[in-house]
Amino acid sequence: MLEDLQAFRAVAFHKSFVKAAKELKVSNSVITRRIARLEEHLGIKLLQRSTRQVGLTELGEDYLQQISEVLS
Repeated sequence: MLEDLQAFRAVAFHKSFVKAAKELKVSNSVITRRIARLEEHLGIKLLQRSTRQVGLTELGEDYLQQISEVLS
């Protein structure tokens, strides 16, 4: 679960799955699976994805603030 939170924070910071994967030294597919697992566990959509960009949903912004203290 900690890896999922770290993946989410990295994607939110970089607004990119590719850059998050590079930061965490894992593949893009690992980041994708971790985000999907976290969203499924929480029952909410954290990220808005399109073919060209990634952004936080409103709930994603709230969740990022909640976990930032824990991860610091």
